[in-house]
Amino acid sequence: MLINLYRSLWRYRSFILGSVKREFQSRYRNSLLGALWTVLNPLSMIVVYTVIFSQVMHARLPGMDDNLAYSVYLCAGLLTWGFFSEITLRSQSMFLEHANLLKKISFPRICLPVIVFLNAAINFAIILGLFLAFLLITGRLPGMALLALVPLLMLQAMFSAGLGMILGVLNVFFRDVGQFFGICLQFWFWLTPIVYPISILPPPIQRIWELNPLNALMTSYQNLFIYNQWPVWSSLVPMLVIGLLFCVMGLRLFRQRIGEMVDEL
Repeated sequence: MLINLYRSLWRYRSFILGSVKREFQSRYRNSLLGALWTVLNPLSMIVVYTVIFSQVMHARLPGMDDNLAYSVYLCAGLLTWGFFSEITLRSQSMFLEHANLLKKISFPRICLPVIVFLNAAINFAIILGLFLAFLLITGRLPGMALLALVPLLMLQAMFSAGLGMILGVLNVFFRDVGQFFGICLQFWFWLTPIVYPISILPPPIQRIWELNPLNALMTSYQNLFIYNQWPVWSSLVPMLVIGLLFCVMGLRLFRQRIGEMVDEL
């Protein structure tokens, strides 16, 4: 099954790359700042959070007096969370948004999730590049531990793509899924240690928070960029298992319902 999937994607690589290029260009067409909005949107959010928590509420990381440490902590969480949320939110509506394309053109439907993922990856790569440049300028760029960023991003991408595929298929048949997930995503954000370190929570609450599969991932990102520490790989095993299950379930659901999806659209 996977071999046939890869073959289909390879045969339609021109279609995929062309769609990614068109979507990226159309997003900033007739815009004076163009692709700069990709940077300004997350940057404005980071500035707001930094000003409110660091300056107004005087939030500090435990054991660190450095004013910039909390900003780096926020960036590590917010930027990677943005990657996750963009993939899942775009994936849940990808079949609905391309309903006409699905009905009129014959192509492997699996191309759509790939297009969504590649667009999100490009946007994230731009932001990540600027963040790494900021760390380099301020002398905070991690050392060899930075190599851990690659498997962490691969793990996050697998988890996000699998969940997004499931949401995308279900949302075709049950339109409330998209609305419900949007609400869940807001709660999920605050139940993930992005704005606050999990160490400030009482131990009983910490044990509950550890049930969140994104908890260990975000902590790994933050420890990497703040303390130049390698991830505790064993803590990421639950997310790896869940991510693999999501991918298997998403692909199976997609293959079983693709015919019905076109009729439903």
